[in-house]
Amino acid sequence: MIVQPYLHFEGRCDEAIEFYKQAVDAKVDMLMRYKDSPVSPQEGCTPAPGFEDKVMHSAFRIGETTVMATDGFNSGKTAFSGFSLSLTCATDAEARKRFDALAEGGKITMPLDKTFFTSSFGMLTDKFGVDWMILTMQQQ
Repeated sequence: MIVQPYLHFEGRCDEAIEFYKQAVDAKVDMLMRYKDSPVSPQEGCTPAPGFEDKVMHSAFRIGETTVMATDGFNSGKTAFSGFSLSLTCATDAEARKRFDALAEGGKITMPLDKTFFTSSFGMLTDKFGVDWMILTMQQQ
């Protein structure tokens, strides 16, 4: 069994993917736009007019994790809530690099610093409203 995050960017998926490519070296495995769907949308699942060029489904890798994403159906919802993505880095330098990149245009909720459980831990909300926890792998 596999559980994977599926993020809804409400019309900003292309922008988000490009941001994550820069911030955390995301690699796109697949991307399908609404206009490229081989079947017509089911009743009740039709995106708003003008959404034809938006992302219907995408999958990208951050390290070994696959994250799926969409533009959604232009529902007007603009914020994520109830979860965070946790990014574990091999070194403090990598944690700092990723933290700073993800914080660009976002909001730091806990600065990256040493804690009782690891040498680097911090929390932020990126410019798309996604909450992140960045930490360094505990060295044994």
